[in-house]
Amino acid sequence: MSMTFFIPQDTTALALGSDSVALTITSELKERGLEGEIIRNGSRGMFWLEPLLEVEIDGSRLGFGPVKPSDVPGILESLNSHDKNTKPGNHPLFLGKVDQIDYLARQQRLTFSRAGVGDPLCIENYQRLSGFVGLTHAIKLKSQEIVDQIKDSGLRGRGGAAFPAGIKWQTVLDTAGEQKYIVCNADEGDSGTFADRLLMEADPYQLIEGMAIAGLAVGANQGYIYLRSEYPVAHKILNQAIERATEAGFLGENICSSGNDFFLEVRLGAGAYICGEETSLLESLEGKRGMVRAKPPLPAIEGLFGKPTVVNNVLTLGAVATILEQGSKTYKDFGMGRSRGTLAVQLAGNVKRGGVIELAFGVTLREVVEGFGFGTYSGRPIRAIQMGGPLGAFLPESQWDTPLDYESFAAIKAMIGHGGIVVFDDTVDMAAQARFAMEFCAVESCGKCTPCRIGATRGVEVIDRIVQNQDRDNNLILLTDLCDTMELGSLCAMGGMTPFPVRSALTYFTEDFGGESPREN
Repeated sequence: MSMTFFIPQDTTALALGSDSVALTITSELKERGLEGEIIRNGSRGMFWLEPLLEVEIDGSRLGFGPVKPSDVPGILESLNSHDKNTKPGNHPLFLGKVDQIDYLARQQRLTFSRAGVGDPLCIENYQRLSGFVGLTHAIKLKSQEIVDQIKDSGLRGRGGAAFPAGIKWQTVLDTAGEQKYIVCNADEGDSGTFADRLLMEADPYQLIEGMAIAGLAVGANQGYIYLRSEYPVAHKILNQAIERATEAGFLGENICSSGNDFFLEVRLGAGAYICGEETSLLESLEGKRGMVRAKPPLPAIEGLFGKPTVVNNVLTLGAVATILEQGSKTYKDFGMGRSRGTLAVQLAGNVKRGGVIELAFGVTLREVVEGFGFGTYSGRPIRAIQMGGPLGAFLPESQWDTPLDYESFAAIKAMIGHGGIVVFDDTVDMAAQARFAMEFCAVESCGKCTPCRIGATRGVEVIDRIVQNQDRDNNLILLTDLCDTMELGSLCAMGGMTPFPVRSALTYFTEDFGGESPREN
């Protein structure tokens, strides 16, 4: 019986011991005189099952997880029994066919359809799974036709701002310039987010393909991936993938014999949260201190080195490859209202089953957290959910039935952002969380504008006084005024959205602040 073993090599699986599992399988196979191939794949995003061991037998992928090295002998025994018509389901870690695991089977995977299927660096595997089909289609189109496909799809930026990607591309296309750039914002810094990392580690060619298509669309021949320094595994995989894609003719000079050039490099950030903001990112990419630029001019008109620049998130550019492969109408058929396609939800915090869940827009927050997360890890009741990173509002149970849709969340003064969901049980101190939001802003502010730089520092002090019941009524008024100033006067979302978690905590969890406070309308 020939067996192929798939063991993830992404950051999460490695942190949980996947290397040791792989080494143990190698030694156990040798000791037993068995033949078997080991492929280091990417994670499926079911992090609560990592390390997830997949075994392909006669075309079926069977799963075991989470696996420790000490589990390997028993798993091999069960597989040997399976060869003798005894089901391996007798093993306590047996999960059945991987694609039928409920957590995975109920998803609508477009961007992550290839994640975990094979070796992320194998171009042949990527092409077998329809990789580079979108680029091949794009080469046959005029630049305007590519941009029209993106506009027709309804794709909006997945980095948080949700700006229509096609409109941004149209601006860059229409702006004259001998040199234009494609910049991928891979500085994934929001709490509870890891979908960018998973795509780069499990399916890097999809990002490469999306960036090459963007280059064709706007007339850019140079791309940069601005990667957060805390992602060394992604850094290594991306560099190897770029090298191989260049050798295969999908990057570099005359890509796919089209007469078009597209060169791509990875540049590391320096650990600054503010560099997730596109203009601060561009400053850093130019070798300067990461500080927010005033707009206008927009980066689409004067971006990197003053040239017209497309700045998109990893998932946005990954979706581009899918849209050009399957067509804008197919992509647009997913979702609701002005939120089209799929959203990569990242479930984290105090939750039993954390991971990446890709679903069409319109599913409710409750359905995701309860239906996929299975409640809290602690077993205690959920009290609050924060969505959209450290700048997102804290949502009480009365808002958990809100559809995951940009406009629906905006209507309750919340945001979807990059899709990160952090769950808190009933032991959380919401006043401490509100204080942390202000403290986080004070630490991570670039310092350029006064409302953000000074306002966040004063915010920490005012919340401390409220909790200590010092001149409470006046300090509540002061905190409200301070939030108004930050929200309306800050140059970027760092200061402008820090009031979101503060206001929501104060509005819906007033008891944690030691008294009553007025509810917002």
